Amino acid sequence: MTYTLSMSEERPVPFIDLVPQFNSMSAEIMATVERVFTEQKFILGDEVSGLEQEIATYCDARHAIGCNSGTDALIIALQALGIGPGDEVITTPFSFFATASSICRVGATPVFVDIDPETFNLDPQAVEEAITPRTRAIMPVHLFGQCCDMDSLWRIAQKYELEIVEDAAQAIGAEYQGRRTGVLGAVGCFSFFPTKNLGGAGDGGMMTTDDPELAQKLKCLRVHGDVGQYEHIEVGMNSRLDSLQAAVLRVKLKQLEVWTVSRQRNADQYGEMFRHNDVLDMISLPKIGPNRRHVFNQYCIRVRQGQRDQLMSQLKSRKIGCAVYYPKPLHLQKCFKHLGYRVGQFPEAEAASRDILALPSYPELPARDQSRIVSAVTEICQDLRANRSQRRAA
Repeated sequence: MTYTLSMSEERPVPFIDLVPQFNSMSAEIMATVERVFTEQKFILGDEVSGLEQEIATYCDARHAIGCNSGTDALIIALQALGIGPGDEVITTPFSFFATASSICRVGATPVFVDIDPETFNLDPQAVEEAITPRTRAIMPVHLFGQCCDMDSLWRIAQKYELEIVEDAAQAIGAEYQGRRTGVLGAVGCFSFFPTKNLGGAGDGGMMTTDDPELAQKLKCLRVHGDVGQYEHIEVGMNSRLDSLQAAVLRVKLKQLEVWTVSRQRNADQYGEMFRHNDVLDMISLPKIGPNRRHVFNQYCIRVRQGQRDQLMSQLKSRKIGCAVYYPKPLHLQKCFKHLGYRVGQFPEAEAASRDILALPSYPELPARDQSRIVSAVTEICQDLRANRSQRRAA
């Protein structure tokens, strides 16, 4: 297959464009929203319970409990498991801030360990080496839409009697050995932020579990610890998923598998085009671990030779959207300075923060835009390669 490396187009290529998705189902979404307004039932109710049942079925979980956001899902999950002051939770420094902040919010201490440089997920060996008598849980993050090495984490959790709380905010529909995220630990936590694979019209979250007693605790904690009739057995929080969000998400959930296949197709096409254009000395492509289904919430390349920022800058100058996930690992964030981590302590996470660049991968990405992205990356990499050769020659 031949790809034209032309940069004649000047129309901006957005990093993500939610408008085409909305346009494809706007009539059904607006009818659903109008029904909610007509019924005037905005908090929890039938729309939320309906979505909970549908998400539980999708994830093959026995229970699903809606909440206000993915962040709240993590906080409530930890609280329901009795994790609090004096406890430690092992997690990754290469993730969105909420992963670690949720641990702090329940009074526990996040313990960071390094990542696998190929999948960017937790390194199980590093997890085991970090366990102390205070360790209560492991919080794996299925980053960018790919599951962690759960076999290894399950063995560690069983050996040391630890809980596993899945941060699956980017990974709804991802699978490990045929099992979907949400049932790979004690609790699975999802986000419905608009840019996620299943995104709402605002914030929203979901928790999944197979444990009926834990499910009841999660339900209780999302409504101030209330078991009914203003009887509060714990200090919970106000984290109710509203009916409008649930109604929109129920419409969109019906298309999630179609969108996932489109994301996977985009990833395959990126791989084919980049290999064809001979740039793999400058960039490396996403690697999928064995027995995994990657759902590509982000498509992230790794830019070698310390030239990520140059590539990003030049793509943006050509009106091509791209983004960095994440520019500073969590252990080096100012708010976690008191934990005592230092530069160089987690070299793989720090290197990933320097190298990673996310390219557009949303399901409706036009083929011409994807070809233009690859052409631009190729041309820029060729220029960077030539400049490097000239410097060496000099």
